[in-house]
Amino acid sequence: MFIAVSGTLSSGKSEVVRYLTFQGFLPVSIKASPSESCISDAANGHSSKHLTGNASYCNGTASSERKEFETFDSLLEHVTTNWRSNFVLSHIDDSESLRALQKRPFFLHLSIDAPLNLRYQRHLLKNGDKGLSRSDFISQSDDLLFNAANPLIEINNQAHIKIVNTSSSLKDLYVKLSELDLLNQERPRPTWDSYFMRLADLAALRSNCMKRRVGCVIVKDNRVVATGYNGTPRNLTNCNEGGCPRCNNGHGSGAALSTCLCLHAEENALLEAGRDRIAGENSILYCNTCPCLTCSIKIVQSGIKQVVYAQSYSMDEHTHKVLGEARVVLRQFTPPKDGIFV
Repeated sequence: MFIAVSGTLSSGKSEVVRYLTFQGFLPVSIKASPSESCISDAANGHSSKHLTGNASYCNGTASSERKEFETFDSLLEHVTTNWRSNFVLSHIDDSESLRALQKRPFFLHLSIDAPLNLRYQRHLLKNGDKGLSRSDFISQSDDLLFNAANPLIEINNQAHIKIVNTSSSLKDLYVKLSELDLLNQERPRPTWDSYFMRLADLAALRSNCMKRRVGCVIVKDNRVVATGYNGTPRNLTNCNEGGCPRCNNGHGSGAALSTCLCLHAEENALLEAGRDRIAGENSILYCNTCPCLTCSIKIVQSGIKQVVYAQSYSMDEHTHKVLGEARVVLRQFTPPKDGIFV
């Protein structure tokens, strides 16, 4: 696995890298010229050398504890060839380099940020009298975030995992980092559950129901058979355009369902697929919301053998009972955390 860290000044990037080295990651960097200066970046103290798209430790990390490369291309070639090993790049603020890394299936991008006041306090704690003035620190921080050529704010927003580091304790930071389970291979390459649930979430974006967005994917032998999302039937006015009076009124969850004109995501997927295509031992229905009682009955009748959902719904207890009696496996999917607030 190859992890690259991006983040604001003094947010704690170096401590995240230090934690990863404890987990067996080898720090990598581009060789720095003597003219390049060190910028403090500490959560209770370590500094990193700011480079365009790369960084190397300075002030205390021996060269034997990291691997340096002449160019970014040579670094990329090395980590690609040795992709089964674990490497960490301590800072990336170059969009072109990030795009190159995003093509690799073993790549993971972490961003880290912290409140401005706290970051400035960390800067002073590390540098003392040699630290920047508050106005200079803010100016330098803003320049990095909103630089026209490589705005750090856009780079951070593309991170797979986002960390907000408000902690003054390294122990708390490391505990939270351990909860992220960064070595989980599901992160760079999703499992089947994660993959199909993402497709269900994508389908939900097409929903026109005013009550909630629900998406569904039916698979058999890990192949997509049908997808569905909730909304009014074909040739009827969309729910979000006033087509379903029930959904456009203030009825609570599960209330007045007999007057609802919307088909549920599961219903649409089942109608699209048909029993002959989906019945069988390896048929699974993925839905980003637990099916309601009505949909559960139809799922049983269609021959689906397993239902995987992400979010709970008000009828979960009834759904469990119906599916359980029909010997349909029902389980909840919980993806890995994609961020922490320390």
